[in-house]
Amino acid sequence: MSFFASLADFEPTRQTLHLYSQAVGMIPRVHGIAHPKWWHISLKLRPDGLTTDNIPLPDGGVLALRLDLHQHRLIITSSSGEAKSVSLAEGLTGSEMGEWVITAVAHFGLKNHYPRERFANDEPRHYDPEQAKRFFGVLTNAARTFEKHRASLEGPVSPVQVWPHGFDISFEWFGNRVERTEEHGEVQTFPSQLNLGFYPGGNPYFYSNPWPFEADQLLDKPLPAGARWHTEGWQGTMLPYNELVNHPDAEDRLLEFAKAVHKLAAPTLTI
Repeated sequence: MSFFASLADFEPTRQTLHLYSQAVGMIPRVHGIAHPKWWHISLKLRPDGLTTDNIPLPDGGVLALRLDLHQHRLIITSSSGEAKSVSLAEGLTGSEMGEWVITAVAHFGLKNHYPRERFANDEPRHYDPEQAKRFFGVLTNAARTFEKHRASLEGPVSPVQVWPHGFDISFEWFGNRVERTEEHGEVQTFPSQLNLGFYPGGNPYFYSNPWPFEADQLLDKPLPAGARWHTEGWQGTMLPYNELVNHPDAEDRLLEFAKAVHKLAAPTLTI
């Protein structure tokens, strides 16, 4: 398999994984140890799939939920060694998978009112194990490239994370510029930042988006071959995934893209 294989037939399976990941992500959202940047709701990439952070149980110990993309099962495992699982290929609707998760974690003592609207969907789901396996290979290679770029940066960075609400993988580098907003008389501060991510849906693409986005300082700057500025709906840069499919230097080209955008955007995010 090439470093970045084609995802031409992946969309039906992606939609299923996206919906199931929202059911999984509901549990750390409600029961996890809250992080101020919401990192507790994300999934982390591991050699066997996508997993939540450890979630504390009422009577001691922890559990974690995992979308295992080798066994093609959603697996819930507690620190006591007990586990429950269900096949991803059974065709469960989003609503059915969400209710299975709620019932399963209740067995371990986790109960609450859950935002069922996040996974509510009654359409039968399609899941192709071979497509899921190919996607996991792509995701793993994207993440390892992100880690290489992340290690080269100075300053604070986030973990590489998969976000259930968008089903994209990304990390953020934080500049030292601070933006202040006032709402209802309360002042909030936010650090400037530049992400690097991959969105696998529809026509997949890599992205790197600075915030705040200083259009007058950026839009006239050239980008590496295949990449372009994007301003419709969101502001930043994108590199279509197809630019790298089966390319012998795919990782180097992705790193070139990431480094080029960082070089252009970092001066606008620092003081």
